[in-house]
Amino acid sequence: MADYSAAPHFTGGTPTVRTRFAPSPTGQPHIGGLRTVVFSWLLARHGNGQFLLRVEDTDQKRTVPGAVENLLEGFRWMGITPDEGPEVGGPVGPYFQSQRLDHYAYYAGELLRTGHGYRCFCTKERLDEVRADQQARHLPTTGYDRLCRTLPPEIIDANLAGGMPFTVRLKVPLDGVTVAPDILRGEVVFQNKTLEDAILLKSDGYPTYHFANVIDDHEMGITHVLRGDDWLPSAPLHVLLYQAFGWDMPIIAQVPNVMGNDGKKLSKRHGAEPILFYRDNGYLPEAIINYLAFLGWSYDDKTDILSVDELIRAFSLERVHTAGAIFDLERLRWLNGVYIRALPLDDLLARALPYMERPAAEGGLPDTIARPLDRDLVRRVLTLDQERMKTLADAATLTPFFFEETLAYPPEWLIGKGLDAATALAGLRRAYAVLADAPAWEAAPLEERMRALADELGQKPGPLFMGVRVAVTGRKETPPLFETMLVLGRARSLARLEAALALLAAHTPSPA
Repeated sequence: MADYSAAPHFTGGTPTVRTRFAPSPTGQPHIGGLRTVVFSWLLARHGNGQFLLRVEDTDQKRTVPGAVENLLEGFRWMGITPDEGPEVGGPVGPYFQSQRLDHYAYYAGELLRTGHGYRCFCTKERLDEVRADQQARHLPTTGYDRLCRTLPPEIIDANLAGGMPFTVRLKVPLDGVTVAPDILRGEVVFQNKTLEDAILLKSDGYPTYHFANVIDDHEMGITHVLRGDDWLPSAPLHVLLYQAFGWDMPIIAQVPNVMGNDGKKLSKRHGAEPILFYRDNGYLPEAIINYLAFLGWSYDDKTDILSVDELIRAFSLERVHTAGAIFDLERLRWLNGVYIRALPLDDLLARALPYMERPAAEGGLPDTIARPLDRDLVRRVLTLDQERMKTLADAATLTPFFFEETLAYPPEWLIGKGLDAATALAGLRRAYAVLADAPAWEAAPLEERMRALADELGQKPGPLFMGVRVAVTGRKETPPLFETMLVLGRARSLARLEAALALLAAHTPSPA
């Protein structure tokens, strides 16, 4: 077996900042978990350091095919590029834990050699019996009873000679305390008598999370470990492992978890979807990064919008909070809308067009609308709708009437508030005549003519305009009416008014 005592393998001199994200490919990390990614990435970029991706795939039975590929695709979309990892390689690979089993076996042997670990031959059935007995006796704590901790050497040798499977456990001190440093909380003290002799290496040769995590962080030269504060109970185990090997610990920051509105750790029931869900539903990566950066971190007491470059310059662990942050999907939508409204029109066009042209079943425009779309028309449409958009997907849901040949809507929609059908029909006929006679098809003159008509009819402009709005768009809520008619053009607008008149006339009873 190779000798890994020369670790760490990191040979880049004294690292400034090296952070990592180490997911298990047992599913898709949701947006709450990716907040820690953003923190780690910003910290590395702020310190002119490196951000690593390491896949902790030692739980082979729970590995989900495609999970790593989807995560990497999400990283690419967000613009978070690992400096080292499965796709890009690096000097301290491999970056899949399943390819590093010889490392863990070596260090497990070192713990056995130095007396910091021991072989445990207990079967799963015995361990279940021990726990059941402890629970039956209502003991305050349950866990392994350390039967194998003091096995005589001759029994160990006989078990090994007989091929009996075993795990390797950490020999935790039985008294005293273990102090876990945390840059956010200071020193957290744990009573050793409450700790269990944790399994480090399973009988199949695969490491447990905690064992592999410590070894890989050391070998890869990780300087700062950021993880959710629900991992705080495991902190003493990591400390004891670093002490057993005589290694310096990285800086640990157990950052507050992202919470749902119910105060519990964020989960899918709170709307926490995988990152590609937000891409597919029209969120901007820069808005996602901005939003996640402010979940548990602050710049000052009034700023909540910073560009990615500004975040990189400003980010520091000193400004990370210790209280959990609440994930609010509506606030994310609001922030996304702010970013969309700030986009140059050509940039918005390039980003929104794919959402409009995808199939209707995937949220695009109705399939009856021919593709590819007229880019010049789309640009003019987006000029009107950019202020109303909260996601790029809104470009498809807000705009179909600009591209459809015919509209469908209830005739009642043509009757403005406070009007009866006959009055609405008469007003719509006059509106058609006034608009058809307009010398110039421009927004301001059209509005001026229509306001004059409302005065002439003794009506408020709102109900009259609503009838026209529905007639030319099939909707009650649209961009400004006359700017919309300008984009639709004279011929299409008047044709739609003619169709609306026929629809409303058929719906309106004739005078007795």
